[in-house]
Amino acid sequence: MALVRCGTEILTEQGFHATGIEEVLKRVGVPKGSFYHYFESKQAFGQAVIDNYAEYFAKKLDRLFGDTSRPPIERLKAFVEEATRAMERYQFQRGCLIGNMGQELAGLNDDFRARLESVLQSWQARVAGVLAQAQDRGQLSADADVNAIAEFFWIGWEGAILRAKLTRSVAPLDRFANLFFDRILPS
Repeated sequence: MALVRCGTEILTEQGFHATGIEEVLKRVGVPKGSFYHYFESKQAFGQAVIDNYAEYFAKKLDRLFGDTSRPPIERLKAFVEEATRAMERYQFQRGCLIGNMGQELAGLNDDFRARLESVLQSWQARVAGVLAQAQDRGQLSADADVNAIAEFFWIGWEGAILRAKLTRSVAPLDRFANLFFDRILPS
């Protein structure tokens, strides 16, 4: 649906509170009455945007992590490289919708907080799966806690995205990736 796609773009750049429904409707060319036909409130719209972004991002992760032509750790590195290029392409304006909305709304709205945490948990499970494959191939110690490492990855990566937006530089992303792959997952 065009409203949700447009909302995903705008909310990723501006945030939930700063985005007015009128702006989304104007960009898509939809009358206000039509919006309320699809969504009972701005909160319901925000949930649909989260779901849309989560689906898009899950497909991206599945594509990268499912590329069995690469060793598992290389797949994780490919994700980092692709995400870093995207930050540059959008001039550090977008970042991660889930991280952005988490920082903005987690302390204010339990429904958003729970949904956003669920999305992060699903991403974490995907990284843990790649790390388990790395263990099976001998790329990662058999006694490594893949769930804890995956959780650490997302905590650090989301923080690096925030800092990259603040500094308008890939340096925080590169710093995190270098430390993560060199110290946490040495090859």
